Amino acid sequence: MHKHHVFTLATCSNNKPYTCSCFYVYMEEHNCIIFTSGSGTRHVSELETQPQVAGAIALETMIVGRIQGIQFTGDCYLLQGAFLAKAKEAYHKHFPVSLLMDLTLWGITPDFIKMTHNSLGFGNKLVWENRKNQQKNTY
Repeated sequence: MHKHHVFTLATCSNNKPYTCSCFYVYMEEHNCIIFTSGSGTRHVSELETQPQVAGAIALETMIVGRIQGIQFTGDCYLLQGAFLAKAKEAYHKHFPVSLLMDLTLWGITPDFIKMTHNSLGFGNKLVWENRKNQQKNTY
């Protein structure tokens, strides 16, 4: 997740799915995917009423043995307080041009991640699932 910087976000409203691509930074110590998006976008409008989202991050390659990527689900929320300050610092460090922008940062706490990792063998899947009823980061 640290080697990439764009993920596909999937939202849904009234049984109509939607996807978009977003720049992100992953804060491993908080298991949180941080991205920015404005209130005028369809995906933000949808996640404000339906915060459960899905997403994907993939290595783009034509070499079957190198195929690698994850699909995940989790809860999305607007960042606030001390955690927002930490997230902004991480986002600015990863994307210095963002210093020139007025950022609205969102976080996704994944509760399920499935990784396809063909370098471990064709079709090899690794699954991580948080079975606890975990609350979102409120640092």
